[in-house]
Amino acid sequence: MEITLLGTGGPEGLPQSGCPCAACAAALGAGARNPASLLVDGVLLLDLTPGPALAAARAGRSLGGVRQVLLTHPQAGPPVDLPAGLPAPGRVPDGEQLTLLSGHRVRALPLDAPGTGYEVTGPAGHRLLYLPAGAAPAGLGNGRDRPVPYDMVLLDVTRRPDALARLRAAGAVGPTTDVIAVHLGHDAAPEPELHRRLSADGARAVPDGSALVVGAYESVPDIPRRTLVLGGARSGKSAEAERRLSAFPGVVYVATGGSREDDPDWAARVHLHRERRPASWRTEETCDLVPLLNTDGPPLLIDCLALWLTDAMDAVGAWDERRWASGGRRQLALRVAELTAAWRETRRTVVAVSNEVGSGVVPATASGRRFRDELGRLNAAVAAESERVLLVVAGLAVTLR
Repeated sequence: MEITLLGTGGPEGLPQSGCPCAACAAALGAGARNPASLLVDGVLLLDLTPGPALAAARAGRSLGGVRQVLLTHPQAGPPVDLPAGLPAPGRVPDGEQLTLLSGHRVRALPLDAPGTGYEVTGPAGHRLLYLPAGAAPAGLGNGRDRPVPYDMVLLDVTRRPDALARLRAAGAVGPTTDVIAVHLGHDAAPEPELHRRLSADGARAVPDGSALVVGAYESVPDIPRRTLVLGGARSGKSAEAERRLSAFPGVVYVATGGSREDDPDWAARVHLHRERRPASWRTEETCDLVPLLNTDGPPLLIDCLALWLTDAMDAVGAWDERRWASGGRRQLALRVAELTAAWRETRRTVVAVSNEVGSGVVPATASGRRFRDELGRLNAAVAAESERVLLVVAGLAVTLR
């Protein structure tokens, strides 16, 4: 089954007329996107884009063979002229199935937002799922049997990463599913940052006019197992780490700093973090990281290694010169080596946050310099065992590895 993406943008396209934002200003050439529209094997058209016949011609396709036009939602955005000879568009009621003479079967799925999602099965049995903007399937995972993963899923990854997480949790998206981001508007990051973020979600974006073969495994992004996110204070490093796992189900958020309810400022920071996490995530407040890394389970997000190091240095008496010299240094080195070994050997997907140090003013105290030095060594040790290392500056992630 071959699909042609006549459009990959949001309902108003990209750039939006008269909008001065950075995403719209950068959406030039291949970065410009018509509202999302999908042509399946030349016979089925899902949603409409302005100038559909011209969009098809630019992609080297014709709409002359289209036998069915289905909408996922009431048409929004610029008015669309229906080319002569094209069937009148319609929608399939939730739960019902439509069979075309070409052998394609289309089943309508209920959503948690207005609109209809479509599951399309080709004559050879390949399956794709197409969802409208801002929507996720409703009622997934309620049956006893897990669904067979789709070969391809097209959805609004940038605004609804939780929709992708739900599909993964239900078994509808597996390791070989090709996830394509569509409905891309000016709320998405400008390119190439868009592609970097989508890759972390196990998804990708393609230009308008792209022709894709459903079931092409080689196109699935490789998601790193271990990622270290570094950054200074208020750089956006925690938000970057959370974003990298927002499309995955059952994430365990490991808070190494505890709750500190007696500290109003700290409590406010913790509350802010909790508010922006997906509701499906679970939080563990602990510095005992090695057992978590050594056991199988859902993805881990560790925030942060600097607070873990503070706890470890407290435990070995690193702030006392005599205890530090008489064994504290060696005990801390053993703890760091144990953590690094667990990080290297873990089979879980894990993202850790840490403070980048050493670029600013030299601390005025011996204990401050000691902490800076030990955190630099810890960051280097963990980075050496990570597939992906990022440095976040002013909310922007720079890939170091």
